[in-house]
Amino acid sequence: MSLLNKQFELVRGEFSPEDAQDILNHLITKKINFHKLKNFSHEIRYGKPDENSLKRINELKTAKAELIAWIDCAKMEEKNLQVNSSVSIELL
Repeated sequence: MSLLNKQFELVRGEFSPEDAQDILNHLITKKINFHKLKNFSHEIRYGKPDENSLKRINELKTAKAELIAWIDCAKMEEKNLQVNSSVSIELL
């Protein structure tokens, strides 16, 4: 891997549905809060909302609802989940 690109594994493993939901819910909630603060700051500075942050908040809320529904299915089937999440960073 070059100095311009780096990948980090944040989550890797088999989890119960409850643990998977806790981990993923926490990650998504943190991202939603990040965009809420970014939007608030933008509104204070410029007197108007940050459209990109508002769009991203809606996308994340949709993803969160879909994840919860999917994990609920795993709970009903009494199945564990393999969760892998990585972040890839590239210098521009």
